[in-house]
Amino acid sequence: MAFVALHVVLFGFWTLVNTGLLPILPKWDESFVILGTSASVEAIFLSTFVLISQNRMAAAADKRADLDLHIGLLAEHEVTKLVAMVSAITERMGIETQADPEIGELSQDVAPDAVLDEIERNGSA
Repeated sequence: MAFVALHVVLFGFWTLVNTGLLPILPKWDESFVILGTSASVEAIFLSTFVLISQNRMAAAADKRADLDLHIGLLAEHEVTKLVAMVSAITERMGIETQADPEIGELSQDVAPDAVLDEIERNGSA
């Protein structure tokens, strides 16, 4: 907000002086060409800074997404190991379990390379 206030004061002062409403100082830009030129140059720099900032934010978002993917794959691997361990415990203790198709699916280890390849195929399509 300080940026906006500074610009309001600066452009207001410039306008007051060069329209003759503030007779303390002599007019130096009666046609406002210098003000327009400087505002245009400032806009170019501001848009460049915004684009640089957006690129940095996008790179950080990509890193977070990559980390989320790795954490998800690690969690999937751990769940698979836990299902296998619980299944081994139930067999060893002689506990009968009902056939559940989800258990068979959860006990299959996920290949991270296959998941990444599938994500890339779906992302590029």
